[in-house]
Amino acid sequence: MSKLLLIDDEADVQYSFQRIFSSPEIELTTASSGEEGLELIPKFKPDLVLMDIRMGGINGLETLRRIRKLDNKQLVILMTAYGTTQTAIEAMKLGAYDYLLKPFDVPKLKELVGKALKAAHDMRQVVSYQPLLEKEDYELGIVGRSEAMQQVFKLIGQVAGTDATALVTGESGTGKELVARAIYHHSDRSAQPFLAVNCAAIPEQLLESELFGHERGSFTGATMQRVGKFEQCQGGTIFLDEIGDMTPTTQTKILRVLQSGTFERVGGNQPIKVDVRVIAATNKPLEEAVAARQFREDLFYRLNVVRIQIPPLRERRDDVRLLVNYFLKRFAREQQTAPKSISNSASKLLEQYHWPGNVRELENVVRRALVVAKGDAILLGDLPPEILGPGTIAGASPAADPAGPNATEGAADIASLTRRLFQWARKDPKMKIIPAVERELVIQCLKETAGNQVQAAKMLGITRATLRKRIEKFGIQRDLNIQ
Repeated sequence: MSKLLLIDDEADVQYSFQRIFSSPEIELTTASSGEEGLELIPKFKPDLVLMDIRMGGINGLETLRRIRKLDNKQLVILMTAYGTTQTAIEAMKLGAYDYLLKPFDVPKLKELVGKALKAAHDMRQVVSYQPLLEKEDYELGIVGRSEAMQQVFKLIGQVAGTDATALVTGESGTGKELVARAIYHHSDRSAQPFLAVNCAAIPEQLLESELFGHERGSFTGATMQRVGKFEQCQGGTIFLDEIGDMTPTTQTKILRVLQSGTFERVGGNQPIKVDVRVIAATNKPLEEAVAARQFREDLFYRLNVVRIQIPPLRERRDDVRLLVNYFLKRFAREQQTAPKSISNSASKLLEQYHWPGNVRELENVVRRALVVAKGDAILLGDLPPEILGPGTIAGASPAADPAGPNATEGAADIASLTRRLFQWARKDPKMKIIPAVERELVIQCLKETAGNQVQAAKMLGITRATLRKRIEKFGIQRDLNIQ
């Protein structure tokens, strides 16, 4: 049974709520002031508080402040007949679950209360935050216990104690600069400078000057001598990110630095000696660039002394939950708040997503979810549309057996995905929801059963004859080569 507490000094409103929420599944208790409500909360322990803003005694906003001190997880919906933008903003800043204007639209009120009660239930079921990482993991910002990441950590340890040039490869967003910083941090050069240069972000005509400096008058606009990053980094480590985008001329100068430790400024003829360790990174396949004569072969071999390949996040899904916990703790530390937790259903969906943007995308998703989360836990509905997109429908956690203990959570997941479908349909007028979903379900079910139509029909809850009609109707033979 769900417990609702209504705090409102209007008798008519109390009576209306008693009629609207007259149900064996809901227990409604009322209070006529903020002070009375604050006394009732510890005793009644409501799942949801609905409260007027303007009342005799302390107002709703102040009552909300005090409720949050009593129980930071208590969900509160504020109500008023005098809605202002400032009031709404203040209510949400204080942690209100939502904000309603009087008079109420009863169906919308019921829908909102239902969502809030579901969120309250989910918060009781969520995995509590527990420190899963060692202290040094937090300091480095590199997280992972998968076998692939353990190999990365071993290589970092092996190369850090040497002056060997390292080449860090991997897709965008996998954390190549973090690996470079880890190598630097554990090296004998850690007391010296560390400078990072994104070779793709600097125009080619300026990159050479950025790295090696220039002499006064060497080109238009060179009104004074400039010291480049290599000179600035004397004795330290320079990180050349996206080195695959470097021009042939600059590649030649980098090769000379690696071979002899010398270079010349742009417009200069005096060799400059430097002692700098080079760590390079790229998301491009340099072997292919070498074969296409877009990257110098001799430079490639000079850089590729120690190769550290960072796996994409989709190949180390076991690390997703660990990363989420890391980001929850890190963001909480940044905001000086208690870490939020994440529901099991949301966590599972994050583990199943394909993460084209890798760890960087996961970080942004967690940050966004923390912003939109109404309570102290990230729920399935707090995830962005791309996570709950068409590509994840078939891979999302299936609804549990209706008779099983997770039936409520499974049904809620399906309801959330259904709402997303309607959002996509509104954006794409050509989209027909039922045929699109039905076709995708049949395809994925056949893939799941390796084309066994008897098993697929049983899983879908239809006859084999019906399944064959759907295969023919949607032309699925062409996609799966089904006979």
